[in-house]
Amino acid sequence: MSSDIAIKVENLSKIYQIYDRPIDRLKQSLSRGRKQYFREFKALDNVSFEIKKGETVGIVGKNGAGKSTLLQIIAGTLQPSSGDIWVNGKVSALLELGSGFNPEFTGRENVYLSGNIFGITEEQMNERFKKIVEFADIGDFINQPVKTYSSGMFARLAFSVAIHVDPDILIVDEALSVGDMAFQLKCYKKFQELQEQGKTILFVTHTMDTVLRYCTRAILINEGIKVAEGKPKYVVDEYKKILARSQSYLNRGETLLDSDKPKQEWKKYFQLNKDRLEYGNGVAEIYDYGIFDENGEPTTFVQSDEWVEIKMKVRLNEAVLNPIFAMTIKDVKGLELAGTNTMTESIFTGLCKKGDEFTISFKQQLNLTTGVYTLSLGCTGFEGEELKVYHRLYDVLVFRVNVNRNIVGIFDLNSIVTVKKDEKLK
Repeated sequence: MSSDIAIKVENLSKIYQIYDRPIDRLKQSLSRGRKQYFREFKALDNVSFEIKKGETVGIVGKNGAGKSTLLQIIAGTLQPSSGDIWVNGKVSALLELGSGFNPEFTGRENVYLSGNIFGITEEQMNERFKKIVEFADIGDFINQPVKTYSSGMFARLAFSVAIHVDPDILIVDEALSVGDMAFQLKCYKKFQELQEQGKTILFVTHTMDTVLRYCTRAILINEGIKVAEGKPKYVVDEYKKILARSQSYLNRGETLLDSDKPKQEWKKYFQLNKDRLEYGNGVAEIYDYGIFDENGEPTTFVQSDEWVEIKMKVRLNEAVLNPIFAMTIKDVKGLELAGTNTMTESIFTGLCKKGDEFTISFKQQLNLTTGVYTLSLGCTGFEGEELKVYHRLYDVLVFRVNVNRNIVGIFDLNSIVTVKKDEKLK
Protein backbone atom coordinates (compact mmCIF):
# COMPACT_ATOMS: atom_id res chain seq x y z
CA MET A 1 0.00 0.00 0.00
CA SER A 2 1.27 3.46 -0.90
CA SER A 3 2.70 5.50 1.98
CA ASP A 4 0.25 8.35 1.28
CA ILE A 5 -2.80 6.09 1.78
CA ALA A 6 -4.39 6.14 5.25
CA ILE A 7 -7.19 3.61 4.63
CA LYS A 8 -7.68 1.11 1.83
CA VAL A 9 -10.81 -1.03 1.56
CA GLU A 10 -10.96 -3.74 -1.10
CA ASN A 11 -13.99 -5.89 -1.98
CA LEU A 12 -15.32 -5.62 1.57
CA SER A 13 -18.48 -7.55 2.45
CA LYS A 14 -20.30 -8.23 5.70
CA ILE A 15 -23.04 -10.85 5.86
CA TYR A 16 -25.26 -11.44 8.89
CA GLN A 17 -27.35 -14.51 9.59
CA ILE A 18 -30.93 -13.50 10.39
CA TYR A 19 -33.10 -15.90 12.38
CA ASP A 20 -36.86 -15.36 12.40
CA ARG A 21 -37.28 -17.32 15.68
CA PRO A 22 -34.91 -17.98 18.59
CA ILE A 23 -35.46 -21.74 18.21
CA ASP A 24 -34.08 -21.56 14.66
CA ARG A 25 -30.67 -20.60 16.02
CA LEU A 26 -30.61 -23.77 18.13
CA LYS A 27 -31.79 -25.86 15.17
CA GLN A 28 -29.00 -24.44 13.03
CA SER A 29 -26.35 -25.35 15.59
CA LEU A 30 -27.71 -28.90 15.79
CA SER A 31 -28.09 -29.40 12.04
CA ARG A 32 -24.31 -29.15 11.49
CA GLY A 33 -24.84 -27.45 8.15
CA ARG A 34 -27.19 -30.06 6.71
CA LYS A 35 -30.09 -27.58 6.67
CA GLN A 36 -30.25 -23.79 6.74
CA TYR A 37 -32.57 -22.14 9.25
CA PHE A 38 -31.48 -18.55 8.61
CA ARG A 39 -31.55 -16.03 5.82
CA GLU A 40 -28.57 -13.91 4.88
CA PHE A 41 -28.49 -10.14 5.10
CA LYS A 42 -25.70 -8.31 3.30
CA ALA A 43 -24.87 -5.23 5.34
CA LEU A 44 -21.96 -4.50 2.99
CA ASP A 45 -21.57 -5.80 -0.54
CA ASN A 46 -18.17 -5.68 -2.28
CA VAL A 47 -17.23 -2.15 -1.15
CA SER A 48 -13.88 -0.69 -2.28
CA PHE A 49 -12.24 2.72 -1.86
CA GLU A 50 -9.06 4.47 -0.74
CA ILE A 51 -8.63 7.43 1.61
CA LYS A 52 -5.43 9.44 1.44
CA LYS A 53 -3.66 10.84 4.46
CA GLY A 54 -5.01 14.26 5.40
CA GLU A 55 -8.40 13.78 3.74
CA THR A 56 -11.70 14.43 5.50
CA VAL A 57 -14.26 11.99 4.11
CA GLY A 58 -17.96 11.88 4.92
CA ILE A 59 -19.91 8.62 4.66
CA VAL A 60 -23.57 9.31 3.83
CA GLY A 61 -26.60 7.15 3.26
CA LYS A 62 -29.99 6.23 4.65
CA ASN A 63 -30.45 4.49 7.98
CA GLY A 64 -29.53 0.84 7.57
CA ALA A 65 -27.37 1.48 4.51
CA GLY A 66 -24.29 -0.09 6.12
CA LYS A 67 -22.37 3.05 7.15
CA SER A 68 -21.86 2.13 10.80
CA THR A 69 -20.90 -1.44 9.89
CA LEU A 70 -18.25 -0.04 7.56
CA LEU A 71 -16.78 2.21 10.25
CA GLN A 72 -16.74 -0.61 12.80
CA ILE A 73 -14.76 -2.80 10.41
CA ILE A 74 -12.29 0.00 9.70
CA ALA A 75 -11.93 0.64 13.44
CA GLY A 76 -11.29 -3.06 14.04
CA THR A 77 -14.27 -3.72 16.31
CA LEU A 78 -16.01 -5.89 13.70
CA GLN A 79 -14.63 -8.51 11.33
CA PRO A 80 -15.64 -8.60 7.64
CA SER A 81 -17.13 -11.69 6.02
CA SER A 82 -14.81 -11.21 3.04
CA GLY A 83 -12.49 -8.64 1.54
CA ASP A 84 -9.42 -6.84 2.79
CA ILE A 85 -8.73 -3.64 4.71
CA TRP A 86 -5.48 -1.81 5.41
CA VAL A 87 -5.17 1.01 7.94
CA ASN A 88 -1.97 3.04 8.02
CA GLY A 89 -1.74 4.95 11.30
CA LYS A 90 -3.08 5.17 14.84
CA VAL A 91 -6.90 5.12 14.88
CA SER A 92 -9.16 6.83 17.39
CA ALA A 93 -12.80 5.84 16.92
CA LEU A 94 -15.96 7.30 18.43
CA LEU A 95 -18.45 4.74 17.16
CA GLU A 96 -21.24 5.08 19.70
CA LEU A 97 -21.91 6.89 22.94
CA GLY A 98 -19.65 5.70 25.69
CA SER A 99 -18.06 2.94 23.61
CA GLY A 100 -15.09 1.63 25.56
CA PHE A 101 -16.30 3.27 28.78
CA ASN A 102 -17.03 1.21 31.87
CA PRO A 103 -20.38 2.52 33.19
CA GLU A 104 -19.37 1.81 36.79
CA PHE A 105 -16.16 3.84 36.51
CA THR A 106 -16.04 7.61 36.92
CA GLY A 107 -15.32 9.88 34.00
CA ARG A 108 -11.80 10.39 35.33
CA GLU A 109 -11.17 6.64 35.57
CA ASN A 110 -12.53 6.09 32.04
CA VAL A 111 -10.23 8.78 30.65
CA TYR A 112 -7.19 6.96 32.00
CA LEU A 113 -8.61 3.60 30.92
CA SER A 114 -9.02 4.90 27.36
CA GLY A 115 -5.49 6.27 27.41
CA ASN A 116 -4.17 2.87 28.44
CA ILE A 117 -6.06 1.24 25.56
CA PHE A 118 -4.38 3.64 23.14
CA GLY A 119 -0.95 2.91 24.60
CA ILE A 120 -0.60 6.25 26.34
CA THR A 121 1.25 6.19 29.66
CA GLU A 122 -0.26 7.49 32.86
CA GLU A 123 2.30 10.30 32.89
CA GLN A 124 1.26 11.37 29.39
CA MET A 125 -2.42 11.25 30.36
CA ASN A 126 -1.67 13.40 33.40
CA GLU A 127 -0.37 16.06 31.00
CA ARG A 128 -3.46 15.81 28.78
CA PHE A 129 -6.12 15.34 31.45
CA LYS A 130 -6.74 19.05 32.05
CA LYS A 131 -7.29 19.72 28.32
CA ILE A 132 -9.63 16.73 28.07
CA VAL A 133 -11.76 17.96 30.97
CA GLU A 134 -11.80 21.56 29.71
CA PHE A 135 -12.93 20.49 26.24
CA ALA A 136 -15.62 18.13 27.58
CA ASP A 137 -16.88 20.86 29.94
CA ILE A 138 -18.89 18.51 32.18
CA GLY A 139 -17.76 20.06 35.46
CA ASP A 140 -17.71 17.95 38.61
CA PHE A 141 -19.38 15.07 36.78
CA ILE A 142 -15.88 14.01 35.74
CA ASN A 143 -15.69 12.40 39.19
CA GLN A 144 -19.09 10.67 38.92
CA PRO A 145 -19.84 7.22 37.40
CA VAL A 146 -20.54 7.61 33.69
CA LYS A 147 -23.76 5.60 34.10
CA THR A 148 -25.20 8.79 35.61
CA TYR A 149 -24.30 10.87 32.51
CA SER A 150 -26.79 12.24 30.01
CA SER A 151 -26.25 11.35 26.34
CA GLY A 152 -24.82 14.82 25.77
CA MET A 153 -22.28 14.39 28.57
CA PHE A 154 -21.30 11.01 27.16
CA ALA A 155 -20.70 12.63 23.77
CA ARG A 156 -18.65 15.47 25.25
CA LEU A 157 -16.29 13.25 27.20
CA ALA A 158 -16.00 10.52 24.54
CA PHE A 159 -15.19 13.03 21.78
CA SER A 160 -12.74 14.89 24.00
CA VAL A 161 -10.85 11.68 24.76
CA ALA A 162 -10.88 10.64 21.08
CA ILE A 163 -9.21 13.85 19.88
CA HIS A 164 -6.64 14.08 22.70
CA VAL A 165 -4.99 10.67 22.20
CA ASP A 166 -3.12 12.12 19.20
CA PRO A 167 -4.66 9.92 16.48
CA ASP A 168 -3.48 9.76 12.88
CA ILE A 169 -7.02 8.77 11.87
CA LEU A 170 -10.17 9.98 13.63
CA ILE A 171 -13.37 8.00 13.02
CA VAL A 172 -16.69 9.42 14.24
CA ASP A 173 -20.10 7.76 13.79
CA GLU A 174 -22.88 10.35 14.17
CA ALA A 175 -22.11 10.64 17.88
CA LEU A 176 -21.95 14.45 17.78
CA SER A 177 -25.62 14.80 16.87
CA VAL A 178 -26.63 14.53 20.53
CA GLY A 179 -24.47 17.43 21.70
CA ASP A 180 -25.81 20.96 22.01
CA MET A 181 -25.11 23.52 19.30
CA ALA A 182 -22.25 25.20 21.14
CA PHE A 183 -20.49 21.86 21.66
CA GLN A 184 -21.00 20.86 18.02
CA LEU A 185 -19.42 24.13 16.89
CA LYS A 186 -16.46 23.45 19.17
CA CYS A 187 -16.10 19.95 17.71
CA TYR A 188 -16.12 21.17 14.13
CA LYS A 189 -13.55 23.82 15.02
CA LYS A 190 -11.42 20.96 16.31
CA PHE A 191 -12.01 19.17 13.02
CA GLN A 192 -10.48 22.15 11.25
CA GLU A 193 -7.48 22.10 13.57
CA LEU A 194 -6.94 18.39 12.89
CA GLN A 195 -7.23 19.05 9.16
CA GLU A 196 -4.54 21.70 9.40
CA GLN A 197 -2.35 19.17 11.21
CA GLY A 198 -2.74 16.74 8.31
CA LYS A 199 -4.88 14.23 10.21
CA THR A 200 -7.28 11.91 8.40
CA ILE A 201 -10.94 12.19 9.42
CA LEU A 202 -13.69 9.74 8.50
CA PHE A 203 -17.20 10.29 9.79
CA VAL A 204 -20.83 9.39 9.28
CA THR A 205 -23.45 12.13 9.31
CA HIS A 206 -26.99 12.81 8.14
CA THR A 207 -26.30 16.55 8.04
CA MET A 208 -25.45 17.38 4.45
CA ASP A 209 -24.25 20.91 5.26
CA THR A 210 -21.53 19.32 7.39
CA VAL A 211 -20.37 17.20 4.45
CA LEU A 212 -20.31 20.20 2.13
CA ARG A 213 -18.56 22.47 4.60
CA TYR A 214 -15.89 20.20 6.08
CA CYS A 215 -15.25 17.27 3.74
CA THR A 216 -12.76 17.05 0.91
CA ARG A 217 -14.54 13.98 -0.42
CA ALA A 218 -17.64 11.90 0.28
CA ILE A 219 -18.85 8.34 -0.21
CA LEU A 220 -22.49 7.30 -0.62
CA ILE A 221 -23.59 3.88 0.64
CA ASN A 222 -27.02 2.51 -0.24
CA GLU A 223 -28.25 -0.94 0.77
CA GLY A 224 -24.67 -2.01 1.47
CA ILE A 225 -23.34 -0.95 -1.91
CA LYS A 226 -21.07 2.00 -2.67
CA VAL A 227 -23.10 3.90 -5.27
CA ALA A 228 -21.18 7.18 -5.47
CA GLU A 229 -17.82 8.63 -4.53
CA GLY A 230 -16.24 12.00 -5.24
CA LYS A 231 -16.65 15.68 -4.56
CA PRO A 232 -19.05 16.42 -1.66
CA LYS A 233 -21.53 18.36 -3.80
CA TYR A 234 -21.87 15.53 -6.32
CA VAL A 235 -22.35 12.87 -3.62
CA VAL A 236 -24.87 15.01 -1.69
CA ASP A 237 -26.93 15.51 -4.86
CA GLU A 238 -26.94 11.75 -5.50
CA TYR A 239 -27.99 11.13 -1.89
CA LYS A 240 -30.88 13.57 -2.23
CA LYS A 241 -32.14 11.64 -5.23
CA ILE A 242 -32.16 8.43 -3.20
CA LEU A 243 -33.98 10.15 -0.34
CA ALA A 244 -36.60 11.40 -2.73
CA ARG A 245 -37.30 7.83 -3.90
CA SER A 246 -37.45 9.16 -7.42
CA GLN A 247 -39.26 6.92 -9.86
CA SER A 248 -37.21 8.04 -12.86
CA TYR A 249 -33.76 9.54 -13.19
CA LEU A 250 -32.91 11.86 -16.02
CA ASN A 251 -29.62 12.62 -17.69
CA ARG A 252 -28.25 16.12 -17.28
CA GLY A 253 -29.73 18.53 -19.76
CA GLU A 254 -32.80 16.45 -20.64
CA THR A 255 -36.36 17.68 -20.11
CA LEU A 256 -38.96 15.61 -18.33
CA LEU A 257 -41.52 15.23 -21.09
CA ASP A 258 -40.98 14.92 -24.83
CA SER A 259 -44.49 15.57 -26.10
CA ASP A 260 -47.03 18.37 -25.89
CA LYS A 261 -44.52 20.91 -24.51
CA PRO A 262 -45.94 24.27 -23.37
CA LYS A 263 -44.46 27.45 -24.79
CA GLN A 264 -41.20 28.52 -23.14
CA GLU A 265 -41.10 32.29 -22.65
CA TRP A 266 -38.34 32.90 -20.11
CA LYS A 267 -35.56 30.34 -20.02
CA LYS A 268 -34.57 31.04 -23.63
CA TYR A 269 -32.94 34.21 -22.26
CA PHE A 270 -30.67 32.23 -19.92
CA GLN A 271 -27.73 29.93 -20.40
CA LEU A 272 -28.71 26.80 -18.49
CA ASN A 273 -26.13 25.25 -16.20
CA LYS A 274 -24.58 22.26 -17.98
CA ASP A 275 -24.01 20.56 -14.60
CA ARG A 276 -27.64 20.78 -13.49
CA LEU A 277 -29.46 17.73 -12.16
CA GLU A 278 -33.03 16.94 -13.14
CA TYR A 279 -35.29 14.18 -11.90
CA GLY A 280 -38.80 13.34 -10.71
CA ASN A 281 -41.67 10.91 -11.20
CA GLY A 282 -43.37 12.92 -13.96
CA VAL A 283 -46.49 14.00 -12.06
CA ALA A 284 -45.54 17.62 -12.77
CA GLU A 285 -43.20 19.48 -15.12
CA ILE A 286 -41.36 22.73 -14.44
CA TYR A 287 -41.22 23.90 -18.04
CA ASP A 288 -40.17 27.54 -17.74
CA TYR A 289 -38.27 29.70 -15.24
CA GLY A 290 -36.02 32.71 -14.82
CA ILE A 291 -34.61 35.47 -12.62
CA PHE A 292 -35.86 39.02 -13.20
CA ASP A 293 -34.73 42.44 -11.96
CA GLU A 294 -36.84 45.31 -10.62
CA ASN A 295 -37.85 46.24 -14.17
CA GLY A 296 -38.95 42.72 -15.02
CA GLU A 297 -35.94 42.08 -17.25
CA PRO A 298 -34.17 38.69 -17.27
CA THR A 299 -30.89 38.87 -15.35
CA THR A 300 -28.09 36.76 -13.91
CA PHE A 301 -26.36 39.75 -12.31
CA VAL A 302 -28.09 40.81 -9.10
CA GLN A 303 -27.46 43.81 -6.86
CA SER A 304 -27.94 42.72 -3.25
CA ASP A 305 -29.97 45.83 -2.32
CA GLU A 306 -32.40 45.52 -5.23
CA TRP A 307 -35.55 43.43 -5.45
CA VAL A 308 -35.48 40.41 -7.75
CA GLU A 309 -38.16 37.96 -8.75
CA ILE A 310 -37.60 34.23 -9.27
CA LYS A 311 -40.38 32.78 -11.40
CA MET A 312 -41.31 29.36 -12.68
CA LYS A 313 -44.15 27.81 -14.65
CA VAL A 314 -45.44 24.35 -13.75
CA ARG A 315 -47.90 22.03 -15.47
CA LEU A 316 -49.53 19.06 -13.73
CA ASN A 317 -49.69 15.76 -15.62
CA GLU A 318 -51.87 14.15 -12.97
CA ALA A 319 -54.42 15.35 -10.42
CA VAL A 320 -52.76 16.10 -7.08
CA LEU A 321 -53.65 17.68 -3.75
CA ASN A 322 -51.73 20.77 -2.65
CA PRO A 323 -48.59 20.56 -4.78
CA ILE A 324 -45.61 22.27 -3.13
CA PHE A 325 -43.56 24.75 -5.19
CA ALA A 326 -40.05 25.52 -3.93
CA MET A 327 -36.84 27.37 -4.67
CA THR A 328 -33.39 27.13 -3.07
CA ILE A 329 -30.19 29.15 -3.41
CA LYS A 330 -26.81 27.47 -2.96
CA ASP A 331 -23.21 28.59 -3.08
CA VAL A 332 -20.61 27.14 -5.45
CA LYS A 333 -19.77 24.40 -2.91
CA GLY A 334 -23.39 23.27 -2.92
CA LEU A 335 -24.23 24.57 0.55
CA GLU A 336 -27.90 25.53 0.81
CA LEU A 337 -27.97 29.15 1.98
CA ALA A 338 -31.63 30.09 1.71
CA GLY A 339 -34.91 29.05 0.21
CA THR A 340 -38.63 28.78 0.71
CA ASN A 341 -41.69 26.96 -0.56
CA THR A 342 -45.43 27.39 -0.69
CA MET A 343 -46.02 25.05 2.24
CA THR A 344 -43.63 27.06 4.43
CA GLU A 345 -45.43 30.22 3.35
CA SER A 346 -48.85 28.61 4.13
CA ILE A 347 -50.02 28.80 0.51
CA PHE A 348 -52.23 25.84 -0.39
CA THR A 349 -53.74 25.25 -3.81
CA GLY A 350 -56.19 22.49 -2.88
CA LEU A 351 -57.10 19.72 -5.29
CA CYS A 352 -55.57 20.40 -8.71
CA LYS A 353 -56.61 18.73 -11.95
CA LYS A 354 -54.51 17.12 -14.63
CA GLY A 355 -53.44 19.81 -17.11
CA ASP A 356 -53.58 22.69 -14.60
CA GLU A 357 -50.78 25.21 -15.05
CA PHE A 358 -49.32 27.56 -12.45
CA THR A 359 -47.02 30.57 -12.43
CA ILE A 360 -45.11 30.83 -9.17
CA SER A 361 -43.20 33.95 -8.14
CA PHE A 362 -40.68 34.38 -5.31
CA LYS A 363 -39.85 38.05 -4.76
CA GLN A 364 -37.05 39.12 -2.43
CA GLN A 365 -33.74 40.90 -1.95
CA LEU A 366 -30.73 38.60 -2.13
CA ASN A 367 -28.62 40.06 0.66
CA LEU A 368 -25.67 37.78 0.00
CA THR A 369 -22.00 38.56 -0.20
CA THR A 370 -20.42 39.15 -3.61
CA GLY A 371 -20.06 35.81 -5.39
CA VAL A 372 -21.53 33.15 -7.67
CA TYR A 373 -24.63 31.17 -6.68
CA THR A 374 -27.00 28.60 -8.16
CA LEU A 375 -30.79 28.44 -8.26
CA SER A 376 -32.69 25.20 -7.71
CA LEU A 377 -36.43 24.73 -8.29
CA GLY A 378 -38.82 21.99 -7.28
CA CYS A 379 -42.36 20.71 -7.28
CA THR A 380 -43.25 18.04 -4.73
CA GLY A 381 -46.25 16.83 -2.78
CA PHE A 382 -47.36 14.51 0.00
CA GLU A 383 -49.09 11.22 -0.66
CA GLY A 384 -50.19 10.29 2.83
CA GLU A 385 -47.14 11.01 4.98
CA GLU A 386 -44.63 10.33 2.20
CA LEU A 387 -43.07 13.19 0.26
CA LYS A 388 -43.01 12.55 -3.49
CA VAL A 389 -40.79 14.42 -5.93
CA TYR A 390 -42.75 15.40 -9.03
CA HIS A 391 -39.97 17.40 -10.68
CA ARG A 392 -36.72 18.89 -9.41
CA LEU A 393 -34.16 21.06 -11.13
CA TYR A 394 -30.94 21.28 -9.09
CA ASP A 395 -28.55 24.16 -9.89
CA VAL A 396 -30.44 24.96 -13.08
CA LEU A 397 -29.30 28.61 -13.29
CA VAL A 398 -26.03 30.23 -12.24
CA PHE A 399 -26.11 33.89 -11.21
CA ARG A 400 -23.84 36.45 -9.58
CA VAL A 401 -24.59 38.77 -6.67
CA ASN A 402 -22.79 42.07 -6.26
CA VAL A 403 -22.60 44.04 -2.99
CA ASN A 404 -21.78 47.74 -2.99
CA ARG A 405 -20.24 47.70 0.47
CA ASN A 406 -18.04 45.43 2.54
CA ILE A 407 -19.81 42.83 4.68
CA VAL A 408 -18.65 40.11 7.04
CA GLY A 409 -19.75 36.52 6.40
CA ILE A 410 -22.06 35.22 3.67
CA PHE A 411 -25.04 37.58 3.94
CA ASP A 412 -25.80 41.18 4.81
CA LEU A 413 -27.68 41.78 8.05
CA ASN A 414 -28.60 45.29 6.89
CA SER A 415 -27.77 46.45 10.38
CA ILE A 416 -28.43 50.01 11.48
CA VAL A 417 -25.42 50.91 13.64
CA THR A 418 -25.29 53.93 15.92
CA VAL A 419 -22.44 55.21 18.06
CA LYS A 420 -23.02 57.70 20.81
CA LYS A 421 -20.31 59.13 22.96
CA ASP A 422 -21.36 59.06 26.59
CA GLU A 423 -20.73 62.18 28.64
CA LYS A 424 -18.51 61.61 31.61
CA LEU A 425 -20.01 62.31 35.00
CA LYS A 426 -18.38 65.28 36.71
